[in-house]
Amino acid sequence: MSVKAFELVPAVARDQLMGDKARINVECVECCGRHLYVGTNDCFIHHFLLDEVPSQKGRITYCAQKLQQKYLGLKKPVAELRAASALERLMVLCDGVLFLVDMATLETVPAAMGSGGGGAKIKGVTSFCMNGNPVNADPFCVEIAVISSRRRTVQVYTVFEDRVQLVKEVTTAEQPSVVSLDGYFLCLALASQYMILNYTTGASQDLFPYNSEERRPIVKRIGREEFLLAAPGGLGMFANAEGVSQRAPVNWSESVIGAAVCFPYVVALDQDFISIHSMLDQQLKQSLAFRDGHILQDFEGKVVLASTKAVYVLVPLPLEQQIQDLLSGDRVEEALVLTEGAQPNIPRDRFQILHRRILQQAGFIQFGQLQFQEAQEYFRKGELDARELISLYPLLLPPTSSFTRCHPPLHPFADLNHLAQGDAEKVLRCKRFLISYLGAARGSEASRGCRQEVDTALLKLYAEQDHESLLDLLASDNACLLADSAPWLEKHRKYFAMGLLYRCNGQDSPALQVWTRVVDGELQDLTRPDLYEYIVDFLTFCPNLDLVWRYSDWALKRDPKVGVQIFTKRSPGQDHSGQPKPDDIITYLKKHGHARLLYLEHLVLERHVQEERFHSLLASLYLDQVLSLLGRSAPAGPPGEQLSHARARLQALLRESNLYLVQPLLDKLEGCDQLLLERATLHGKLEDHGMALDLLVHQLQDYASAEAYCLWASSSRGPACRQQLLHLLLDLYLGGAAVGEQGGELQMAAVDLLNRHSERFDAVRVLSVLPEAWSLQLLRPFLRGAVRTSVHASRTSRLALGLSRAENLQLLHDRLRERRKPILVSETRGCHLCHNTFSCPDVVCLPGAVPVHMHCIAHRLSDSAPDTHADSAPDKHSTQNSNHT
Repeated sequence: MSVKAFELVPAVARDQLMGDKARINVECVECCGRHLYVGTNDCFIHHFLLDEVPSQKGRITYCAQKLQQKYLGLKKPVAELRAASALERLMVLCDGVLFLVDMATLETVPAAMGSGGGGAKIKGVTSFCMNGNPVNADPFCVEIAVISSRRRTVQVYTVFEDRVQLVKEVTTAEQPSVVSLDGYFLCLALASQYMILNYTTGASQDLFPYNSEERRPIVKRIGREEFLLAAPGGLGMFANAEGVSQRAPVNWSESVIGAAVCFPYVVALDQDFISIHSMLDQQLKQSLAFRDGHILQDFEGKVVLASTKAVYVLVPLPLEQQIQDLLSGDRVEEALVLTEGAQPNIPRDRFQILHRRILQQAGFIQFGQLQFQEAQEYFRKGELDARELISLYPLLLPPTSSFTRCHPPLHPFADLNHLAQGDAEKVLRCKRFLISYLGAARGSEASRGCRQEVDTALLKLYAEQDHESLLDLLASDNACLLADSAPWLEKHRKYFAMGLLYRCNGQDSPALQVWTRVVDGELQDLTRPDLYEYIVDFLTFCPNLDLVWRYSDWALKRDPKVGVQIFTKRSPGQDHSGQPKPDDIITYLKKHGHARLLYLEHLVLERHVQEERFHSLLASLYLDQVLSLLGRSAPAGPPGEQLSHARARLQALLRESNLYLVQPLLDKLEGCDQLLLERATLHGKLEDHGMALDLLVHQLQDYASAEAYCLWASSSRGPACRQQLLHLLLDLYLGGAAVGEQGGELQMAAVDLLNRHSERFDAVRVLSVLPEAWSLQLLRPFLRGAVRTSVHASRTSRLALGLSRAENLQLLHDRLRERRKPILVSETRGCHLCHNTFSCPDVVCLPGAVPVHMHCIAHRLSDSAPDTHADSAPDKHSTQNSNHT
């Protein structure tokens, strides 16, 4: 693909060079700053002053002012010119002689001396070049390489103002025709090949074959230790000093006669065209018609061409203009390659700004083509301000945003409607892309400083597209603008999200107002089918007690069982916690009877609050509920499931709690024959076990409950209490069996009681009260169990006695063994208490056969007698001087 990278601008017209002389031809040119030197075939040097003149259209033209011309007097064409501005000298090759002329006057410089280097002239020269990377540190000299007309010789000279000095002479295998010099490296075009030669070490590297007789060789230094060569097959090859090509070759014409580099382009000249290739992607970028051209040189970034009759300058267009032209043609990759390739030639700060802008423009080009993945990557690399993209979508930017689009604009689109041209599918795809882009941009550099616009736009898109991430956005830390977002959510009937938005902005009351209207059916939103439970959960953890009291009544009326969780799931209220107190909650719940009951159950049964008033109130409510159910049920009918459940809860509380007031409950149960079991439990709480058992046995006639009562009442008092209650129950059975109408039933209940709990009864006492008429067969299980229990107790006691005797015997044995063991005392052994050695055998032995002085143990016992802390005695003597050896 083509791009306009250069313009061909005339610099010196034909009439300025030769006037009316038709046979005068341009042979060589040299440019140094504004000074242009032209050598012709009639042995003249023409000196021009070039001035850049910008035109009204912004283009550059040149105005050439001829300063002077000089005839060299050799009657031969001027073959080559090279300017040494530091010396103010112009090196001229004419008729095989290289000599110096003054740049200002064009007068030949006379030789300072004729010795050594040959003065200011070098004879027998076919071609020469200057060292673009000089190795000599002297700023007032230049280095040149000269191809000598003598066979296979290349000479390196140092050129001063008035003399030249030979530095090195090297020979080659073939006669060189073209030379280029960089540092110590010579790049030579021989008759059949190119080569790299280090003139100091003599090391050489053959590059590739080339027939110089068929085509004109080209050797062009393009950078530090890098050269451009004309290779076979119409290729422009790059080679460095090691002979390695680090760039891909460019494919130019087979008949190229000159080449130059104006980064990042390679300019090649043939007989009819100027071809311009990119060094970055090796593609042909521009082609210009140019007939009769035979000279192409670059001078400090200025590319100069010459035909036989005139001189031209190839003016590069500004880089930004080239890039914009590429972008205008949607050639994104080429524009980026050109931008990044030009980085070494652009100041860092300016390049970063330019590069970011090009990436952003590339992103919008891909966006316009609906290539969203590529667009997002370009936007990310270019650090696009997210508002540039949001502004394309109508109504997404908040009205309060102060954002204005970049100027010059990054894209040609007015808005999304302009881009989509009424295509609803395109609009939908663009909106989905914006959701993806903004979702990824949140929290990144792209959204820094514009979080409000980004989050608000996301919210609007989520609501409009019914996106599942809407709630996630509102649940996270966000900067959505309330005044702009709330009407949008209301428009799209996202009432639950609207409440969340209010919550994010610290407005809990409007949030609850919206949510309760949704639950009551005034507003339609199916986002949360469990919205009522969500409101209850919200009120549970809401720190604003005014809101809790205001909306709890609504929640309790709707479902007391769920609504009471507002209070049951809250942390326990303390005076300093800001939580409601249980007493206040119970008072508030008076008008919600079932909820109050559930809350009391929570306090007593779940939190195990040990407060008499809560236990008494719960028991009273339970009892009232049972009495109410009894009043509604049929007198002779079976109890309903609800009544059975209520009595079970009441009985469990009466048995397990020890904090409620018993007498008020008994008063309520007075004369209620349907709740005899509950009355018995209450009498048991008053330790009136006889009355309790009498109710169970004689009035209720529930023998299983009587037996269970004995086990429950003695569960925390030990075996003796349990035995006493069982004997009391047995006495009731036996007494009733003797005088009552239920004698047979009581007798069987007594037998069953004895047989089931034979190990818990006092057998002797039982046998003394049993009727003599009872058969042994009837009491066999009881008697067998009683005998087994007695035998087991006897054997257990004998076993314990035997173990105690064995332990005592073992202790006596250990004591005797310790007494018989010898205790050694010597002058080298120290006392354990004072650490001094023994001087006499008067010692006392501590447990473990540890000998100590008698006075030491006496002193220790006297010190420890008042407080019995004998273990501290050794510490008191730990500071004594010791002569223990």
